[in-house]
Amino acid sequence: MDLLQSLILLTHFVGAAALIGGWLATFRAPTVLRLQLIGAWLQLISGVLLVGLLEMGDGGPVNHLKIAVKLLVVIAVVVVAFIGRRKVKRDEDVPVGLAHAVGGLALLNMGIAVLW
Repeated sequence: MDLLQSLILLTHFVGAAALIGGWLATFRAPTVLRLQLIGAWLQLISGVLLVGLLEMGDGGPVNHLKIAVKLLVVIAVVVVAFIGRRKVKRDEDVPVGLAHAVGGLALLNMGIAVLW
């Protein structure tokens, strides 16, 4: 079970790296990369799996309020990344705020995880 949890945690970190890395790579010419959308989905799915494993095991008490806040933020990241990618596919301009929201919200979620 520890190996499974470690692999899911690694996937969670890869998703965060894709979101933040894609944001920083396109900071001067903001857009939403496909990699960012994939990272957002990785974050959502792996995060839910990690909480499920924590609830099943003896990893200690789960802070449900923190998890709820993080879930709302990651859902917002997925939605914003999806909207941004749809605009890219339609050859429409991606609003600067929308592109920065993907990375900014991902960074906020990481901050919540570390500082709360």
